[in-house]
Amino acid sequence: MENKILLSMPMFKEDDKYSIKALTEDLQNHWNLMVSDVEGDDKVATMKVNNQMVAISLMQAAIPSEDIESTAKYSYLWNNVAAECREHTSHAIISVFPGESGILEQYKIYTMLNASLLRTSKAIGVYKGIQTLLLPRGLYIDFADFLLQEGMYPVQLWVYVGLVSDEEKNSAYTYGMKEFGKSEMEIIDSELNLNELFEFLPSIISYVIGYDVTLKNNETIGFTEEQKIQITESKGAFLEGNTLKLAL
Repeated sequence: MENKILLSMPMFKEDDKYSIKALTEDLQNHWNLMVSDVEGDDKVATMKVNNQMVAISLMQAAIPSEDIESTAKYSYLWNNVAAECREHTSHAIISVFPGESGILEQYKIYTMLNASLLRTSKAIGVYKGIQTLLLPRGLYIDFADFLLQEGMYPVQLWVYVGLVSDEEKNSAYTYGMKEFGKSEMEIIDSELNLNELFEFLPSIISYVIGYDVTLKNNETIGFTEEQKIQITESKGAFLEGNTLKLAL
């Protein structure tokens, strides 16, 4: 698929901000990335990270409250998200431009860049509105470090996993698979609890994205020879348009 510019917005309180010098040093020392062609300052800067063009700018204004509040409603991974985000007074804009290495490498560099900025500043978290994601500082750093260092994809930082519970059964859905050229997925009225759904769906996301798999209507998927999860394409229950239903 054609790569897109990846955008994120780390948020700061009061006079906090990032340091380009500290950021580039962390990219080199923590992630062992090649950083070159650094131009600009702590207000606006560009650089190449593993030959991928990156831009960072500081915005002396908060992200519009209506954007934060509409996303905060879905942000179960961040306790007191609305109250904490309401206190931010400025934000950075991180842009990672398409490169020759493909979208997965672009997302990995994007994740390392956000994690390094969080680690070397007092930013409270990251806003990524396209995928309805508001992610707190500690969780973002931990997910990026653990998963990327283990050679896995931190898809929880890339794709929103929605969880829905009623009195008897639970459901889950993805939001952000289209960024990778893939269909959104839903699990409807499952006997699994919400924790089990949250653990299972990212494994499917990682498989589809990592191996560039296209799931199709009336096929099955499974992680063992015995496991055969039926796939059905139909109108989305929680999302607009058609989605792939996993019978789990």
